[in-house]
Amino acid sequence: MKLKSELPECPVATTVQLIGNKWKLLIIRNLLVRPWRFNELQKSLDGISQKVLTDSLRSMEADRIITRTVYPEVPPRVEYALSELGESMRPILDSMKVWGENYKMKIAEE
Repeated sequence: MKLKSELPECPVATTVQLIGNKWKLLIIRNLLVRPWRFNELQKSLDGISQKVLTDSLRSMEADRIITRTVYPEVPPRVEYALSELGESMRPILDSMKVWGENYKMKIAEE
């Protein structure tokens, strides 16, 4: 988790620093539906490398946006889910979805 002193003063810049890349936003989009396993996420995110997915998940876990649960099974099963903090981003992604839909309609009209 980042220390308060490591975060930008601007709240928008803080949000961008925490989730402001394509892959993190798409991971959150998926996790808003249900918990996912690593391989499921990788298959659903066309073009993401294993390293980028691993780094993104680790970073989001460290920032307490997601949780990682290891089940005591053989073979081990690991699931990623949104934390309460991550779930609080639902309205942001809902707004982004609406904006994206409106944008596509406006462009189609031209």
